[in-house]
Amino acid sequence: MSIAETFKQFLGNLAVDNAQTISDRYGEITSALNKTFRDTESKTANTLQVGSYGRYTAIKGISDLDMLYIMPKGKWGKYKDGGQSKLLSDAAAAIRARYPSTTVKIDRLVVQVLYSNFRIEAQPVFEQEDGSFAYPDTYNGGTWKITRPREEIWAMSEFDTQKNKNFRRLCKMARAWKNKHGVGIGGLLIDTLVHNFLKSCSDYDERSYLYYDYMSRDFFAYLKELPKQDYFAALGSGQRVKVKKNFQRKAKKTHEQCLKAIEAEGNNNQNDKWRAVYGRSFPAAEKTQKAALADRAGRVVRMTEEFPDEVFATIDIRNNICIDCQVEQSGFRPASLREMLNSRILLMPSKKLTFSVVETDIAGPYSLFWKVLNRGQEATNRNCIRGQIVADEGAKSTVEHTKFKGDHVVECYALVNDVVVATDRIHVPISASQEDYDD
Repeated sequence: MSIAETFKQFLGNLAVDNAQTISDRYGEITSALNKTFRDTESKTANTLQVGSYGRYTAIKGISDLDMLYIMPKGKWGKYKDGGQSKLLSDAAAAIRARYPSTTVKIDRLVVQVLYSNFRIEAQPVFEQEDGSFAYPDTYNGGTWKITRPREEIWAMSEFDTQKNKNFRRLCKMARAWKNKHGVGIGGLLIDTLVHNFLKSCSDYDERSYLYYDYMSRDFFAYLKELPKQDYFAALGSGQRVKVKKNFQRKAKKTHEQCLKAIEAEGNNNQNDKWRAVYGRSFPAAEKTQKAALADRAGRVVRMTEEFPDEVFATIDIRNNICIDCQVEQSGFRPASLREMLNSRILLMPSKKLTFSVVETDIAGPYSLFWKVLNRGQEATNRNCIRGQIVADEGAKSTVEHTKFKGDHVVECYALVNDVVVATDRIHVPISASQEDYDD
């Protein structure tokens, strides 16, 4: 399969696969609000799909959907003076009355409607003369703010045409990257960064799938060189798009992975290199299958590694989480593994390792899962690959011990409402060989 066909299949694999269900849910919410505020039951009138789904840059697994419900102008007098909380309460009550078995919650700006594997945030708004919308912000007593999603949608559509449809496709590819590497940045920021990159050059104005390997390389080269800043200006509306977490370090690593993938073109491991960039949605190599590992005696080793897209129904990274490891040995002061690695201090056997969450921007409760993967010839010889994904027991930590040489990996997955919203990994490079790296 050519590189063009491979990337085309990759984009196909990213396509939203529950569009009808999403459309049905949008319609149900719209109908409930229309019934209360207009005494009609239309499932399409007076609503606007916004966010990644409305901009056509969403991918499979999207779990956070947005919609505006355009209120009747005659209701403005009821809510304009301090009625922000009242408006959200009335909208929530309308949805609960129509669908009492559905979980409905009020947030600061929106009404959240929770389904099994995604949520819709409905925002009641009043349309202004210039086509913008006033929306309620209930923080600190309440105020009205302005959003201009139509300008963003129109500008993105026009720009996508100018760039031979590469704009939206690269936006989707970038989402696969952030899910693979745990980059907790929002969809509008991704779309803004992709726009800024394609605007900065004309190399891909007339190119298509055949050049998506080079476009990937150049995009991550662009990202890694961006100065760190608090916000960017969105395409079309110019609104400030907040940067929750710097992405340059991971973009630098990904750029290096792209170079290796391009260098491997034509080789059996080419697709594996691109899967390291974009995850398992990128097609596996055609007509090739990785041989089963064998120990020194030639015995087949059990491949026990599990992958998050096989274990969890939905992965939609939108938050950040960071794990570290406390390294302990009798007679020595405990040390941070990340600090040891940064200082190039070797990690030797006979150490106790306590992995724990040290930082996250997840606001509410979340569940946690761990994955410990042993890598290297010693892991193969001992038939101890491991790699199963297991639930945290409640302490947001897990304990391991260093016992044999190899570049092992520990990953964590944070879930909110059964959706993986954040992930992190840390390498555990053990530099000498002894007994098993296991509990």
